[in-house]
Amino acid sequence: MAVKPSKAEKKIAYDAKLCQLLDEYTQILIAAADNVGSNQLQNIRKGLRGDSIVLMGKNTMMKRSVRMHAEKTGNQVFLNLIPLLQGNVGLIFTKGDLKEVSEEVAKYKVGAPARVGLVAPIDVVVPPGNTGLDPSQTSFFQVLNIPTKINKGTVEIITPVELIKKGEKVGSSEAALLAKLGIRPFSYGLVVLSVYDNGSVFSPEVLDLTEEDLIEKFATGVSMVTALSLAISYPTLAAAPHMFINAYKNVLSVAVATEYSFPQADKVKEYLADPSKFAVAVAAVATDAGAAPAAAAAAAEEKKPEPEEESDDDMGFSLFD
Repeated sequence: MAVKPSKAEKKIAYDAKLCQLLDEYTQILIAAADNVGSNQLQNIRKGLRGDSIVLMGKNTMMKRSVRMHAEKTGNQVFLNLIPLLQGNVGLIFTKGDLKEVSEEVAKYKVGAPARVGLVAPIDVVVPPGNTGLDPSQTSFFQVLNIPTKINKGTVEIITPVELIKKGEKVGSSEAALLAKLGIRPFSYGLVVLSVYDNGSVFSPEVLDLTEEDLIEKFATGVSMVTALSLAISYPTLAAAPHMFINAYKNVLSVAVATEYSFPQADKVKEYLADPSKFAVAVAAVATDAGAAPAAAAAAAEEKKPEPEEESDDDMGFSLFD
């Protein structure tokens, strides 16, 4: 007969397993496990089997193990996990792609009925239509101010009704009505709250960022640095081109307003002295722009094959007829 391990032995085994996983894996998803059943959790473990391991446990035990392992190994980055162990959470250790693992976890959601006293995670709306209930059940609808009518011996809801709002507790009347209608409005599963990657902790929304999003955010940051550098006259790599252009404009303004000149300013002064040259320059640019399509059209016309001469056979007779 197998000897049942004591609580102390279970704690020692759990501590050893958690420390082993911390040494073996560098990526961890911290997920909330509220209202997740044992069968549902088992299906999640099966779905992640191969490159990920789900570990549940008491927060105090996990914090203690993480703290002692950090002291033992001298790796203080493990301590970043401790503030994340709040509420009913579990750890998903993985070697796979964090985004793919997070999406795989989100697939395992199970519908659940509205129980009395439960805080609604979403708005619950009862759709219009035939309920299949007999007219004696109208009292439920009257208590909840749901407009109904009797149609072919059954109760029919006339308009959609917002029965429960997000964040409100489910009452006994609402729970009873949803049960009679067979509506399971809520769905529960593991919800990723935070991501731990080699000591760095960030929100799971970061996993949804695309390359285009990163480029856009980088460009926004560069523009902000450029604007700040120009405002305080502090040279940076991003602001340097603008500073050179602004300096050139300032020197050019001084040259135009005074007798001082330099080669680049001579042409500007020449145009200012004879404004008609602006029209000539614009006309030249327009001519060049129009010449390019014309040249392309001419080249295409030259490449067009010449039609072959019709033969005598095509005319209906031959030379020897």
